[in-house]
Amino acid sequence: MPEMRLLSWNVNGLRAVYKKGFIAWLMEERPDILCVQETKSQEEQLPEELTHVPGYASSFAWAEKKGYSGVGLYSNRQPKRVMRGFGINRFDQEGRTLVVDYGDFILLNVYFPNGKLSRERLEYKMAFYDAFLDYVVALKKRNKKLIICGDVNTAHREIDLARPKENQKVSGFLPQERAWIDRFIAHGFLDTFRMFNIDAGQYSWWDYKTRARERNIGWRIDYFYISENLSKQLKSAFIMPDVMGSDHCPVGITIRV
Repeated sequence: MPEMRLLSWNVNGLRAVYKKGFIAWLMEERPDILCVQETKSQEEQLPEELTHVPGYASSFAWAEKKGYSGVGLYSNRQPKRVMRGFGINRFDQEGRTLVVDYGDFILLNVYFPNGKLSRERLEYKMAFYDAFLDYVVALKKRNKKLIICGDVNTAHREIDLARPKENQKVSGFLPQERAWIDRFIAHGFLDTFRMFNIDAGQYSWWDYKTRARERNIGWRIDYFYISENLSKQLKSAFIMPDVMGSDHCPVGITIRV
């Protein structure tokens, strides 16, 4: 089985990170697959250098609203099928999901909603969570091998953020959001990073406004999950906190597939 290296990165604007050396970084890292979230771009808005990267097939899903949400994929292996969304228009119109079938596994690149803006957005986030869980559980029942990555917008446990006590009433660390991750894991999905690293102080997002990255006052809200039937093929999981250009950093796994 060949070993593949997969990376996931909320770039906080694909056109913005492009101006900060994104292509040079991608060419240096050369992952087999790179998933990006919060692209904030419809495909027609992207320069050709971002849609035709040498050695990579690319796919994008975007929101109907310009400058908002969006996900993308760069893959050195041609997928069998790429689906934008998971079949519910209320969620798919925000361009948050790519479902990519490689034959021997299905990759889901997801930018989960943020619930901080209002009660309505928190309700939308929880409804998205529940619909997504139904979708992946149905795939799992068909014995599919699943890799799920992206910005989940929730820190699971106290170890996953620098200041848990101060954030217990903040969306991203609310009891109902954390309970959904518990449910998700109970359905047989594995948090790959925690299979290799149980240390505190490991984060993937830091607030820009308070310059929190300089002090490592962060949250781990970007994840790679795998279905249990891939556990023996997983070789490593990691966070790349030294990669700049966004308020998030990339996370990744290596896996034999």
